[in-house]
Amino acid sequence: MHERGLDVDHSTVFRWCQRYAPEINKRIRPHLKMSGTSYRVDETYIKVGKTCKYLYRAVDKEGQTIEFMLSAKRDVSAAKRFFKKMMRAEHRRLPFSISVDKNAAYPEAFSASQVERIVPRDCELRRVKYLNNVIEQDHRFIKKKVRASQCFKSFHTAERTLEGIEAMHMIRKGQVKRLAGSDAPGQASSSLRCSRWLPEEVSLMIFCTLK
Repeated sequence: MHERGLDVDHSTVFRWCQRYAPEINKRIRPHLKMSGTSYRVDETYIKVGKTCKYLYRAVDKEGQTIEFMLSAKRDVSAAKRFFKKMMRAEHRRLPFSISVDKNAAYPEAFSASQVERIVPRDCELRRVKYLNNVIEQDHRFIKKKVRASQCFKSFHTAERTLEGIEAMHMIRKGQVKRLAGSDAPGQASSSLRCSRWLPEEVSLMIFCTLK
């Protein structure tokens, strides 16, 4: 921004992220490559104010993001809501297996989701810890960006910012069709196309901030 002769306060960048990050996440969804059929589901802690909230995430065995959801609680109800959201993802294939950790909420939520026909009947729930190494490693990028933000003040702020961080992470991993993960100029152009109704300076600043 300084190279373009513009001085921008950090609070302005924050407002841009809050306004436009969810829009970028929404617009890249139709352009994502199809996921695999072996899912890895896990949750990680996100500090909001003085308490910890839970970011549920799902990736396939190749580490491609399928879905994510920030939740205030870590229980059966939250797991069921995440399964429902995960199965509505536009770029997902029907899962043959879902691997989770030893969280006691998952078996009950999985069984209830099968009864309600949210998850296919022939899908298998696997509670094998080492299978989740893929998603545990994938958490690292998200946590790095969250630590740089020095804690969120409210749940709403955290939710909207994480939408942008996850969207840029999917672009960086090469999940967008016809766009390589190592193609930084192409990724910036993709960010602009996803938000073509934004001023170019705003789109570039959001891209650089979230990436």
